[in-house]
Amino acid sequence: MNSPRKILVTSALPYANGQIHIGHLVEYIQTDIWVRFMRAQGHEVYYVGADDTHGTPVMLRAEKEGSTPKQLIDRVWAEHKRDFDAFQISFDNYYSTDSDENRELCETMYLNLHKNGLIAEREIEQYYDPVKEMFLSDRFIKGECPKCHAQDQYGDNCEVCGATYSATELIKPYSTISGATPEIRTSMHYFLAMSDARCEAFLRDWVQGLAQPEATNKMREWLGEGDEHKLADKDISRDAPYFGFEIPNAPNKYFYVWLDAPIGYYASFKNLVEVKKTTFDGKAIQTNFNDWVKPDTATEQYHFIGKDILAFHTLTWPATLKFSGYRTPTNVFAHGFLTVDGAKMSKSRGTFITAESYIQTKMNPEWLRYYFAAKLNASMEDLDLNLDDFVARVNSDLVGKYVNIASRASGFLSKRFAGKVNDAAMTDGLLVQLRAAQKTIAEFYEAREYGKAMREIMAQTDAVNVFIDENKPWELARLEGKDDELHRVCSICLEAFRILTIYLSPVLPVVAAQAYAFLNIPAQIWADIDVPLSSANTINAYKHMLTRIEPTHIAALLEANKQSLQATENMVHVALRDIEPIAPTIGIEDFVKVDLRIAKILECTTVEGSTKLLRLTLDAGEGKTRNVFSGIASMYQPEDLVGKLTVLVANLAPRKMKFGISEGMVLAASDKDSSDNKGIYILEPITGAEVGMRIS
Repeated sequence: MNSPRKILVTSALPYANGQIHIGHLVEYIQTDIWVRFMRAQGHEVYYVGADDTHGTPVMLRAEKEGSTPKQLIDRVWAEHKRDFDAFQISFDNYYSTDSDENRELCETMYLNLHKNGLIAEREIEQYYDPVKEMFLSDRFIKGECPKCHAQDQYGDNCEVCGATYSATELIKPYSTISGATPEIRTSMHYFLAMSDARCEAFLRDWVQGLAQPEATNKMREWLGEGDEHKLADKDISRDAPYFGFEIPNAPNKYFYVWLDAPIGYYASFKNLVEVKKTTFDGKAIQTNFNDWVKPDTATEQYHFIGKDILAFHTLTWPATLKFSGYRTPTNVFAHGFLTVDGAKMSKSRGTFITAESYIQTKMNPEWLRYYFAAKLNASMEDLDLNLDDFVARVNSDLVGKYVNIASRASGFLSKRFAGKVNDAAMTDGLLVQLRAAQKTIAEFYEAREYGKAMREIMAQTDAVNVFIDENKPWELARLEGKDDELHRVCSICLEAFRILTIYLSPVLPVVAAQAYAFLNIPAQIWADIDVPLSSANTINAYKHMLTRIEPTHIAALLEANKQSLQATENMVHVALRDIEPIAPTIGIEDFVKVDLRIAKILECTTVEGSTKLLRLTLDAGEGKTRNVFSGIASMYQPEDLVGKLTVLVANLAPRKMKFGISEGMVLAASDKDSSDNKGIYILEPITGAEVGMRIS
């Protein structure tokens, strides 16, 4: 084995304003498997996380609930930690961005950036809510579109005509928080100077080290080519009242959440090594925080994230670290989104599955850990939780193949040979083959090619089951004079089971612990693969380690997550009583000018710099794709839309927006009073419609 490495690993920080669901768990399970594997290699690995706690939404939700922000984030932290523990996510420290360590680090980094000339100050005009006495971001302002005069449009983009504008251009604007007419006021804001030539030069060099070609290509697109300069300064401040940390030497100015949240990675690690001082499994930590985070350190730092926040983690975050005197990430690993049965997670179908409901319906978390592992690879591709395949694969691979090896051999060994293996059998050719697979499997794990690792492990598992079927220990047990052969066969099976358990332990930590207890051996690491079972050890009586997934499990899970339709029905009744007036009559000649086509959403991402827009990549059957910006971010998560069909206005003239060119418009419906940000729905054709069909 090579020299032990020092590795710091993080996952994205969940916002303290919602539940953990299975879409989130893709990331945490992916990260945890990698961390457990690297620990099993003998490396010094620390895995830290935290709740992302600051911002106006938390402040407003706490106010609505009649609590303080601190009470709210403490409650949500406990819920998140409960869910992570249930799925065996082995954080060495799970912390909060609302901590003394984070405040100290935010102030230090900010002052260093200021000293290095990377903080810009300039006055901006913003709307101000005179009732709530607070400045309003675009997400909290609505009004009449200055271009097409559609009502109830957001402060930066019209969902009807696609126009972009500043909030101050809205006609009859109002605050979505209080309903009051906002006032234009001037405020001093602080910016991270991403447009500085030093940032661009650094990032152009740093991008070369990214492990994922997709990420490298996206960064190059964001950075531009040649003399093209595309990076804009990032606003890192907000005005009081705001739940967060006050900026040094700037009274009533607060760090925007997107600055202090990633610094929370370091704050969690600092708390771990300086206060907690023990790992998740109770081992003492003797290391120094600065030895891990300074630029000249030999340590490694990896961030696992969703592809929707790739831009921040590959542009703003590395630049913040570089120019504030800290080490930059060794790499950033982005994963795709999750669908269920080929479609976005749906509350009405029960497929918007929360971690809590999964546990409460008695589903085994290791079923999901294995299934995600079997589907994950090192790319940014999306993955699908096909529930039928989920049941079949877990039942076949884990119950029918893996644990079945132990159950088929252990009884004979216990009853006929006092639970002792045959030492001479430990060099059998099958076991040599299993041990030889460790290099390939290890390479797949480290490269995050978990699907390939699971396939290789299951191929070895199949070989063991073939061995059992060929040697038929149940028949040997009935024949006179075959005790030595029976002992040999059962011993080989149990040693094979031990090796396979080590291979699967990053994915199935609970089952692995049960297997080691059954085999009466200490917890195993990768180096133990070549240290076989011994007759000095006595195997314990076999107990079931995994049960099958039954159809009743899936039915109960979906039922537990189905959203009540009563609220939806009530909304429909309100809409029927108070709909927006019908527009003036047009002739058929006007209608046929609009070319409406069925289009498939191939990709959907958030738009950096906008809280309302999503960028859709569409296939309308033309042999090429189109990019369309749509103001539906308040209703949909990007991953929810990938793979869906929708309706495209195909002959709308391309429109240049500040975020890029919009090549059409997708149709969406909304209530005329959608101030709750929940009344925007893209149109979806019914089953049978195909890409490219014209609507007439």
